[in-house]
Amino acid sequence: MVKSTRLTIEVVRTKADVARFDALLNAEHTLAATPAIGDFLRVVAVRDGAWVALLAWGPACYALQDRDDWIGWTRTLRASRQKLVVQLRRLLVPEVTREPNLASQALGAAVRTLPALWQESFGYRPVLAETFSDIEQHAGTCYRAAGWSPVGESKGYSRHRADFYREHSRPKRLWLKCLQRDARDILCAAVVPAVQRAGAASSAHGVLPFSPATMYALVVALRQVPDPRGASTIFRSGSVLCIVAMALLSGSRDIAEIHRFGQRLKPAQRQALGLPRGQGKGFWRVPGYNVYYNVLCRLDLDRFATVLTAWLQSQAGKLPACLALDGKMIRDTIGVLTLADHETGVPVAIAVQTEKQGDGPHCEMNAARTLLAENPQALDGTLTTSDALHTQRHAAIAITDAGGDYLSQVRDNRPKLRRLAAAKTAGRTPFLRRPPNPPAATLSTTRSPSATPIPSNATSPVPARSCASPRSAVTRSPDGPHPSPATSSPACPRAP
Repeated sequence: MVKSTRLTIEVVRTKADVARFDALLNAEHTLAATPAIGDFLRVVAVRDGAWVALLAWGPACYALQDRDDWIGWTRTLRASRQKLVVQLRRLLVPEVTREPNLASQALGAAVRTLPALWQESFGYRPVLAETFSDIEQHAGTCYRAAGWSPVGESKGYSRHRADFYREHSRPKRLWLKCLQRDARDILCAAVVPAVQRAGAASSAHGVLPFSPATMYALVVALRQVPDPRGASTIFRSGSVLCIVAMALLSGSRDIAEIHRFGQRLKPAQRQALGLPRGQGKGFWRVPGYNVYYNVLCRLDLDRFATVLTAWLQSQAGKLPACLALDGKMIRDTIGVLTLADHETGVPVAIAVQTEKQGDGPHCEMNAARTLLAENPQALDGTLTTSDALHTQRHAAIAITDAGGDYLSQVRDNRPKLRRLAAAKTAGRTPFLRRPPNPPAATLSTTRSPSATPIPSNATSPVPARSCASPRSAVTRSPDGPHPSPATSSPACPRAP
């Protein structure tokens, strides 16, 4: 229990109080009671032993364009920081206790105490609150009086069933309230404070880097992979493998996360994948955990790799861009550091450098730090390659936080880094097979299917989109002591 100046804010915990709380909402609130989903708190404002206001707090909306723009979120940041935003789902001042200004006072008291109550219940402190008001029925005066800011409107959709949405054609006004002054900085930071760390993680991004046409071509290709389970199955392997591919491309790392990704598919997406119909109009079934496990464990890996290789070749020029980070000096006097497109050579960002080595503000390493930090939009959804000079922690963090992936070298002059990386990646192989004897100077991003994701209790030591940090991202080459590539990709499965 945390006290404010006039009101006492208490968490509703007992079954009797929960029943009383929901009964009041059902009787007096236009939207009735809301189900408890995810991290959820029912709190009441108490004065002289009586409940004078009821507030229900729960998870934030997944995607709100106006909110995301106000925060400055990229798709990747939104996925990993979303739990730090909570939503006020219901606010009710019962008729028997209604009086002027009571709603705004209860809101103010609840907002002041909410971070501490949330940390006590769930282990982390949220930094931003959101809520909605009906434009046609309410002006939102109590929110404005309590310091909330209107930042836009919703698109007129509401959630229906598990993860489906339906249009109701009644957009709502979106209100935001910072729970601490540096809320926006924390929501966009590469590293969050310790009190927010438990809430700054996501199981999967759910954002695909492909266009619908490219993804459909992958569906068609994966249907050519023989089903290892025989003919009498409900979910065909083509549909299952396509869900696996989309989940891996969206940041999933094991079968449990792939399963959750499949559960989030919308009806139209399920239908397009060829999943079987379920009971009820407009409902398509999705595979369970065991389906993914059985398909992936018994898959013909050689045939799978052949199909994926053919698809990659057919999609040349249509897949996400690949950028090269490289610096060139002119007579050791001045130089240019460019972030350029691999295929066309056209620069997407440029910085000036005055020295190749060193620690001055315009040396290549520091110029790269600034260039990557100032151009997150160019990195989102792309693969950035660089030489060993830029195999640095700050570069990897900047790229992955912007929503991209990296491919870097690690040379033998950093033996500790190579040993650490080799230990971290032991047992993990590329997603597609490499040629039998690759040339010593060739870096390859092709991957082998032999690291099929299977259940693992091992925790990942790295942020969301990375399968390896710059201190642990080396693949040893069979040819010996030449530079080996360090890769980061959302498609990396966990090791068995």
